[in-house]
Amino acid sequence: MHSYPYVTTIENVKMPSLIYGTAWKKEKTSDLVVQAILSGFRGIDTACQPKHYEEPLVGEAIKRLRDHGIMRDELFIQTKFTPLSGQDPHRIPYDPHAPIELQVAQSYDTSKCNLGIDTIDSLVLHSPIFPYENLMKVWGAMEKIYHSAGTRQLGISNCYDLELLKRLYADSDVKPSVVQNRFYAESGYDSMLRQWCNEQGIIYQSFWSLTANPHILGSEAVIALANKYDKTQAQIFYRYLNQIGIVPLIGSTSQQHITEDLEIFNFELTPDEISQIRLV
Repeated sequence: MHSYPYVTTIENVKMPSLIYGTAWKKEKTSDLVVQAILSGFRGIDTACQPKHYEEPLVGEAIKRLRDHGIMRDELFIQTKFTPLSGQDPHRIPYDPHAPIELQVAQSYDTSKCNLGIDTIDSLVLHSPIFPYENLMKVWGAMEKIYHSAGTRQLGISNCYDLELLKRLYADSDVKPSVVQNRFYAESGYDSMLRQWCNEQGIIYQSFWSLTANPHILGSEAVIALANKYDKTQAQIFYRYLNQIGIVPLIGSTSQQHITEDLEIFNFELTPDEISQIRLV
């Protein structure tokens, strides 16, 4: 396998060019995270959201990996504060009646306990909050964690409104280092938002990259490139995303696919080949 590449965020954090996503892994979370890291992944994405993530099992995996000689400082660990609207009302990991700023602090403390670590590499707001005043209260609480060295950078997810993102950027003390969005046609693949992020040095993370795009994976251009490079169509698309500046979240559950994901770095698409792949 070729060297595992990283990108450097505006907070001077080294972030892997592929991140292993742990949503919907349920009781298999720990085993799958260990499998992914032992295979070569070094980035892990999770959330303090019991509805879709088993964050304590990510922590169990981090602990198990020490027995394999992989220490905490070798890993990029990203988690999220999930607002009440995204939580299972029966399994809320903070006091739902507390002020929203305190909910952020409690969620962060829960994540640290779940993960068994002292510092989060990337703390992400799972989705925008309305009204805007509440969004800034949450962001301010996240900034407080940042200023106390509790996280090395901040980010936001599921933010498809460029004007809202610009407003948050302008009004914040600690600027978002990452935007993590679903990568699909309905949002126009965030083309304008991604361009703006690139201009600010904000790194765009994609999820749902394969599931939402069978038409691209099955396109003549991708099939032809897969044949040329002796790669799968998924490998061609992930390599394309990486080369246009996107960090994909990858949730593969089979050893074969995990291995294939990491093999995207042993070839490179030409500028002409990149232009052949159309986001339509």
